[in-house]
Parts: sequence; C-alpha cells; structure tokens
Amino acid sequence: MMYQMYQAQCDALSPLRLASSFARASLGSTDPASRLQNLFTRNASAGYEMIARGGLTHTRPPFGIDTVTVAGEAVAVLEEVADRTPFATLLHFVKEPAVAQPRVLIVAPLSGHFSTLLRGTVRTMLADHDVYLTDWHNARDVPAREGRFGVDEYVEHVIRFLEKIGPGGHVVAVCQPAVAVLAAVAVMAEGGDAAVPRSMTLMAGPIDTRANPTAVNELAKSKPIEWFEQTLIDRVPCRFAGAGRRVYPGFLQVTAFMNMNLDRHIAAHREMFRNLVDGDVEKAAATRTFYDEYFAVLDLAADFYLETVKTIFQDHALPLGRMTYRGRRVNPAAIKRTALLTVEGERDDICGIGQTMAAQELCAGIKPFRKRHHLQAGVGHYGVFNGKRWDAQIYPVVRNVILANE
Repeated sequence: MMYQMYQAQCDALSPLRLASSFARASLGSTDPASRLQNLFTRNASAGYEMIARGGLTHTRPPFGIDTVTVAGEAVAVLEEVADRTPFATLLHFVKEPAVAQPRVLIVAPLSGHFSTLLRGTVRTMLADHDVYLTDWHNARDVPAREGRFGVDEYVEHVIRFLEKIGPGGHVVAVCQPAVAVLAAVAVMAEGGDAAVPRSMTLMAGPIDTRANPTAVNELAKSKPIEWFEQTLIDRVPCRFAGAGRRVYPGFLQVTAFMNMNLDRHIAAHREMFRNLVDGDVEKAAATRTFYDEYFAVLDLAADFYLETVKTIFQDHALPLGRMTYRGRRVNPAAIKRTALLTVEGERDDICGIGQTMAAQELCAGIKPFRKRHHLQAGVGHYGVFNGKRWDAQIYPVVRNVILANE
C-alpha cells in the first residue's frame, strides 16, 4: 500500500511539474546583465524550475563519458555490454582506438542510487585503466519470475563478472559492496579460481560496523529484522515490469539519506534558486547536476536489503567468521595472491573510521608488504570516490597499487 500511495502522489503531481517545465521554457532566456529589468522573469523562471524538479526519477541517467584523455590525447569512449543478467549489466567502457591498460572491475553500490553515482570515479580511472562496471538494475523493472536476489546472488554476480573479465584483472569496491567483494574474492581464492583478481581495493565499506559505529549503523541495530520487513518492504505496483516483486523502495532510501543532512539539502536548493535568479549559470548547473543524480533512485530486492541489514549490520557475520556463501563459510584468510588496499575518509558519517580497515586483519593470508591502508583527511563518504581529493590524493594511491600488481 505504501508504494501505491507514493506512485499515486507522483502521478497526481506530474501534470503540475510538466506545466511548470513548459512555463519556464516559454519565458526563454534572460540576460544576466539586465538583472533589474528582468527581475520578475528571473524569479518566475527560477520558481518554475524548482517546481518542475520537485520529484524523483526511476530511470538511470546516462554516464555521458564520450572521451577521455590518455597520455595527453583525447580518446573516444563507447559503452559496451560485456555481460548481462536480469539483475545487472557488466558495462565495459571501451576506448577507440584500444589501449593496453590494466583491467579493473568497479563494483558499484546497490543502495538506492544507480551506478551513475560513480560517474566521476569511472571518468578518473579511465585515463589509466580498462574499466568495467557493475550496472545494477532497478528491481521494480525485473519480473518476479526471474526469482530472488539476495546477498548470495550479489556475491555470485561479482564472481561471474570477474570471471568474464578473465585472469589478471583487478577489483575496486565502492562503499556498500566491500563485504560482498571480499567474500567473492575469498571464495574464488579458496576454490583456486584462475580469475582471482591481482588486487582488491575496498573503499569506505562496512567490513566491521562495530568499529566507530555511525548513526546509520545504530539505526540498523535499533530494530529487529522483522521491523524492517514489516515497515520498509512493499510490493511493486502492477503497472511496472516487476509487478508483485517485494522491494525496499528507492524513495525510502533517498528520504532517509536526505533526513541525515536535511538542513544542508534545503540550503542547497535555496542557493540554487538564488543562483537562477541572479543568472549564475555555472553554480546553478553544478547543483542541478548533483541532484539530477541524487534524485534518480532504484528499488532494492527485499531479500538483498533484509539480508544486508542482518548479515552486515546486525550479526557482523564477516568479521565474526560466520558469513556463508551457498552454505559454505567465507574465509578471507584464504586470500593469498591478491594485494589489498583499504581506503577511508576522515569525516565519513556513513562508514566510520576503522570499519573498512578491518579487512586488513581478516585477510591474514596476504603478506604484510602487499597490504596498504589510506586514510584521507578532510573528506566525507562521497569524497572518498568523487571530487578533488579523490582525483588528486586518493586515486593516485589506487592507481599505484594496481600498477604495482600488474
């Protein structure tokens, strides 16, 4: 019922947003130099845009990475489907002409936003790497007949995609998938899989949430798992391809994220309104771009969401040696040939300091000289994988670890 009410509200407001969009377009552009003369027009135009933007989208935005600079020269980039399942696409960013570079699988988080959240991560890494990315599908678009998708299926996808890339690759897990990636590499190592990656980078991921627990961690432990199932899980409405599938709706996740820093989001929209009125196109565009991505949400399969909450945040199954994959215990100590890099942000309010570094102790089979930890000063959660410090300070560390293990 919750999902149906949300969708009904979206449908009811859609004509208003569409009308506002047309109204703004009818006003045309205004000259920033004529601020007094066009003050009414500017206010009206800004108001119409804010109304038109007042909603979520459930469609993945484009990556829009057409070229990348390699060795000082612009190289064309094309998106190619390397593999596909009902729940995810293995996206390959192909360079033309082809450049011989280390093959890297970037595992994007499945936490309410599309993989395009890592657009900046991908763009930066493309300069020096042959990049593949897990492009997770919106669960509300996956027919119920395709079956369940839980933590085991997530780990299975990571293994499948690494095997698709082939021996000699590298893997980078951004945020939430750090646990699944560590589990996948452990399973591959123990089974003697030839495609076990040469290096594994875990960035701001919840390996052990007992270390410096954040508000997110505390919330996950504050209620029994039955509460999460009864309160946050609903079925996809009948009008969508995934009709009847049980999901954790993306609109709930983005609402929870916004409530963590509500004042900051309100201030950002006020500032955007002022920038639009003042004709400050560059600043308004930066805010618009951020929220275009932030308000593009996907639903999570209920099994995956509930198992993640219980396994990672409530039971701490991986650090306590109790996590299983297809009924067998996951053993991180089995990893021996894969170098390990863990990365954390000093101001991360989602994944506290020490939570990702816990992987260093769990991976007891990796020689100390093949392990490295990087704590980045001055960045929060998103700054670990996007922005100026990612480009200038974190990425060089990631690149060097990959290069050293080629």
